[in-house]
Amino acid sequence: MSAMQLRKIVVQVEETHSDVGQAVSPPSRKVTIAAVIANPYAGRHVEELAPLYDLGAEVSALLAQRGLEALGVDADAIQNYGKAAIIGTDGEIEHAAALLHPKFGAPVRTAVAGKDIIPSTKKIGAPGAAITFPLTGKTSIWDFDQMDAAEITIPDAPRADEAVVILALGVGGRPLHRIKLPG
Repeated sequence: MSAMQLRKIVVQVEETHSDVGQAVSPPSRKVTIAAVIANPYAGRHVEELAPLYDLGAEVSALLAQRGLEALGVDADAIQNYGKAAIIGTDGEIEHAAALLHPKFGAPVRTAVAGKDIIPSTKKIGAPGAAITFPLTGKTSIWDFDQMDAAEITIPDAPRADEAVVILALGVGGRPLHRIKLPG
């Protein structure tokens, strides 16, 4: 399979300075980075999807780098992460699974010093489809303060023969987090 065919990258940075009249200090910060890429298997059923595993690793390394740059932090500052994919209507949901699961995680965990699983969501969608996906702690999936969500929509993506592959990285957890374990 040829190298990644990238049409565009979309980066959205969110900083929450206050919530319900309460200051969030320091502000919680989250970046959602999306790559719009060609789906090499759009419009046809292919039994062997292993080349998409490598494509997933290639795009995840790019997204992690861009996310760190957008937040202006080093790996140790990242506290949570999540991933998602929207496959254009000529693709199948298994294309999203092949991009996100076998090899996507390792480059991200290396880039941000993570160790735990990266939660994900996937769907088929037309241009402008929104996707909401979970974020969990990079070193403990059970860190309640780091359980959050991100959402993104790109007005012209994915086209029928594309995939939107997404990574979110966060610093500070949910604004005003204060859930404690019982007992």
